[in-house]
Amino acid sequence: MTVQSHPPEPLAAARALAPTIRDRADEIEAGRRLPADLARQMAEAGLFRLLVPASLGGAEADPATLLKAIEAVAEADGAAGWCMMIGATSGLTAAYLPETAAREIYGADPAAITGGVFAPMGKAVAVDGGYEVSGRWQWASGSQNCAWLMGGSVILDDGKPRLLENGMPDSRMMLFPADQVEIVDTWQAAGLCGTGSHDMAVANRFVPAERSVSLVTDRPRSDGPLYKFPIFGLLAMGIAAVTLGIARRSIDELIDLAQAKTPTLSRSKLAKRSRVQSDLAEAEAMLRSARAFLFEATAAAWDSAAGAGEISVAARTDLRLAASHAVRAAAGAVDLMYNAGGGSAVFRTSPLQRCFRDVHVATQHMMVSPPTFELTGRLLLGLDTDTAML
Repeated sequence: MTVQSHPPEPLAAARALAPTIRDRADEIEAGRRLPADLARQMAEAGLFRLLVPASLGGAEADPATLLKAIEAVAEADGAAGWCMMIGATSGLTAAYLPETAAREIYGADPAAITGGVFAPMGKAVAVDGGYEVSGRWQWASGSQNCAWLMGGSVILDDGKPRLLENGMPDSRMMLFPADQVEIVDTWQAAGLCGTGSHDMAVANRFVPAERSVSLVTDRPRSDGPLYKFPIFGLLAMGIAAVTLGIARRSIDELIDLAQAKTPTLSRSKLAKRSRVQSDLAEAEAMLRSARAFLFEATAAAWDSAAGAGEISVAARTDLRLAASHAVRAAAGAVDLMYNAGGGSAVFRTSPLQRCFRDVHVATQHMMVSPPTFELTGRLLLGLDTDTAML
């Protein structure tokens, strides 16, 4: 197959699919995965190729467009938004791979989805032409719909981890055809149930050297401004976009509920309660202010990447701080809406309870968890800090 020459406009595609995704939210939740046909629709709409270089038929979208598209899908269903975020950010790998491997993985089938796990839970031994890899990785979101899966692996020399200059183990992302990877059914989670974030495992699999990349020490082979962005920063931003979408859904659901529900032992609608009015206003302000900070930091970094051709440590700090803050603020807004919903919010039939569960699973991701505030705080204080994964 040939690559797409003109991918669909990403935000319009996301918004067009949102009603279908919302209608199938219960199916996604019950099946513990994104249905294959729905994943295919999203893939054909280009939603998993937003960060793939244009030379490979990807959208090579600016980060603000990426965030808005993820947000639109996550508002329809948090798990679908998460799967889109993982697939889209995994597409960044295309910019780091040698051209032959990049075309094999991303250029052959425009509907191919990639995913996997960055965390270096695998072990790789250098052999002629590549690596022999074994490992088991947690959190392989959306893996059942992927054509290729990747897993971070520590490089071993004589049985010991190879070390980088900063003393950290040298690890590389190893890319496998999906049929070489075992998916281990482990995903029984509190929220984001429909992401299918099972374990993935391989044993003694050969990976050609050209199908491996280091997201820490390698540099992208594509030179557009998108690829000046820090890859871990983009991942954090994508997670933030998922939570912003979930929070927007919770606010809209609370408004609908408050206008329709008359609480037990009350003569007036829930909307008449001053506490509900106050909580709604607070949630709206929390969400919109956090969103504004995220898009402000994104725009500033994009201008720097497009103009100066690089993004400073200060700008990268703002990206991570804004992303982590957006996740925290989104969770706070959802909590307010869940509590305002009262007893109605506890039932599985209520979107408010799903928003509550989904957002609190997203907050646990290492790219936006509390230690990121320590990282950015150190930088704001001017302390010596390793910024390799900023």
